[in-house]
Amino acid sequence: MEMSESNRQKTVFITGGGTGGHIYPAIAVANALREAGCKIYYVGNPKNLEKEIAQKEGLDFLEVDISGMPRRADFCVFKWMWKLFIATARAIGYIFKYKPDMVFGTGGYVSAPALFASVLTKTPFATHDCDAAPGIVSKTVAPFAKFVSLAFEGSKNCVNTRKAVCFGNPIRKEFSQIDKITAREELNLLNKPTLLVMGGSQGAKTLNKALVYTLEDLFKEFDIQIIHQTGKKNYDGTVEMLEKVYPAYKENNNYILRPYFDRMFTPLIAADIAFTRAGSLSISELCAAGAASILVPYPYAAADHQRKNAREMEKYHAAIYLEDRDCNSANLYKILRDLFNSPTEITLLQEKAKSLAKPYATREITTEILNIINC
Repeated sequence: MEMSESNRQKTVFITGGGTGGHIYPAIAVANALREAGCKIYYVGNPKNLEKEIAQKEGLDFLEVDISGMPRRADFCVFKWMWKLFIATARAIGYIFKYKPDMVFGTGGYVSAPALFASVLTKTPFATHDCDAAPGIVSKTVAPFAKFVSLAFEGSKNCVNTRKAVCFGNPIRKEFSQIDKITAREELNLLNKPTLLVMGGSQGAKTLNKALVYTLEDLFKEFDIQIIHQTGKKNYDGTVEMLEKVYPAYKENNNYILRPYFDRMFTPLIAADIAFTRAGSLSISELCAAGAASILVPYPYAAADHQRKNAREMEKYHAAIYLEDRDCNSANLYKILRDLFNSPTEITLLQEKAKSLAKPYATREITTEILNIINC
């Protein structure tokens, strides 16, 4: 007896990658759909972080070889266009083979082949863009999407569709399941003021250097603890700086130094203050965790989206804005000194951040997808 169409297990392609800001929202939605009974395939670049993360989550991974579009208008652009053509053709092959009921993309160049293939094969798809300034892939496919999910209300003016909805960024469910004390216990930290320093999944040399050169003064003046994620590629360089500037870091139990946290939600929840880049997912998770933040936009981000993200937070008095060119140890020390000397200001920033959180984004996006594939 054949299974009826209504009882057949639904299949969804999830795509997006390159950085954690594209990957983790995709993973959050993928896991929610899997819990709802869907079969999930993750379409991404095997050379990027998304393959490692998707496989850790137990998701089947479909490979497409694609890189970011060159910024210079030279021969490299034609090579890239050919590469995109081949990757899109491969994605079309995956669609014919696995017959997904829907494709969901979280933006970035990695999502382009599967989303373009969806348009060409008339496969239903939806997108989510995490930034205040939606990327070129999101804007290109928006008119054909079943819906476009956005992280910022003001982004609706940037996409050519009436089906744009501000759901917020999908975040991991742990943000609603773990409290600050539990997170600190997991990291073997005490229950006292905690600073988190991170430069996103890639790390940030500017932030690492500013912190290293102010560590000794901070620990002398304040009874605090610091969690420092350097980024994998910046870990060795940060250790070299520490050896020269603050060799006592090895014996300091109030200082945790790691290249990367697999369970990044733990230090985010543990922190009172975060000194970080202004990626949209990081901001959404900081809001969910109710952390005060000092945001330093990456000055070379595509379409200057990190600066726009940070300015949105500053506009709502939910973060302190610091330009990359001004990100040095002297300015960082001054900002942190003022904050640690004013717990009321920290609390105000935390409350404002918490008020901007959209904790149900994953559920709302998942519900919308399920409504479309089950109709």
